[in-house]
Amino acid sequence: MSEKNATIGTSLLVFLAGAATGAILAALITPKSGSELRGDLKDLGSRVKDRLARMRSTDIEHANG
Repeated sequence: MSEKNATIGTSLLVFLAGAATGAILAALITPKSGSELRGDLKDLGSRVKDRLARMRSTDIEHANG
């Protein structure tokens, strides 16, 4: 069962990396001013950081539960 969880975790990580890459590319391609783009990228970084923190806490809870 542990191997299956590792595969799911790896798949989720690859998916999130692809989604983040797509979001960054979309932000860079969209015509915006520099300050708007920096704000968008900062917001995206914050959201990714929050999601990763939630995922880690969920993984820790599952490991302990």
